[in-house]
Amino acid sequence: MRDMLDIIIVNWNTGHRLRDCLESIAAANRQGFDLRRVVVVDNASTDGSVEGLDDLPLPLTIIKNSTNRGFAAACNQGATGSEADYLLFLNPDTILFENSLSIPIDFMEQPENQQAGICGIQLVDEEGIVARTCARFPLLRMFFVKMLGLDKLAPSIFQSHFLLKWDHADTRQVDHVMGAFFFIRRSIFEKLGGFDERFFVYLEDVDLSFRVRQAGWYTCYLAEAQAYHEGGGTSQQVKALRLFYSLRSRILYGYKHFSWWSATALMLGTLLLEPFARLVLAALNRSRIQAEETLKGYAMLWRATPELFRSVMGGDR
Repeated sequence: MRDMLDIIIVNWNTGHRLRDCLESIAAANRQGFDLRRVVVVDNASTDGSVEGLDDLPLPLTIIKNSTNRGFAAACNQGATGSEADYLLFLNPDTILFENSLSIPIDFMEQPENQQAGICGIQLVDEEGIVARTCARFPLLRMFFVKMLGLDKLAPSIFQSHFLLKWDHADTRQVDHVMGAFFFIRRSIFEKLGGFDERFFVYLEDVDLSFRVRQAGWYTCYLAEAQAYHEGGGTSQQVKALRLFYSLRSRILYGYKHFSWWSATALMLGTLLLEPFARLVLAALNRSRIQAEETLKGYAMLWRATPELFRSVMGGDR
């Protein structure tokens, strides 16, 4: 019996990128597996990016949400009812190559890789340069290094959670692979309850990778397969909102996976220390826009703090 794959794409105002991504899926090699479904979950786009896709030679399902439910919730929505062996959560700003799908499935099916729960592949830019996409599970000190900008001021001393010194040229086990191409066994995804929907966007993939590791599985990065990834995507359109959600997710992650004291220190540092560091950086860059986006993002975070605290005190999953 052939293995089955479902692909889930969350879309929000991605323009031509979504069609380009879907066309690359249609052109990819499917030898050795059946592509059962390609599900596009549209989070209330207004740019018409989900229109006119009926002509594509794909088992395509489009779900149109009336509001933006966020990335984690939309991923879970797209995976609901899947009977496939594997799920691929794929960003719409990616372009698959010929063997982007067949190599990961073949790898996961090898007897020696049965404990691999998640895998990712090389993501390259327009010039074919391999991006440093793998990461360590974040620790409290890593968040403080980032919020103070120490990883940029002295990268040789202060460690980022991204594996920047490794050239990503070989296959190896890692803590986490970027969610732009997130290939996971459906049985594990369902066992762990999917993505935690409290994360609207950002760190929901890291959280799931961490829970997969806790459950006794591992994540593998495959250097033998590649896909193009534009990066940034539609989050570049709303920088203040992007900052808000990234900081909100950081606080959620801390309270879910750190001790209460460490998580509270992280929250206080995020709310009270980091905005000043970011404003200093904006002043050094002489960027009024950077300062304005920082203030807007933090204003949203401060207003959302009471609701956020109720959420983190509501229990883990």
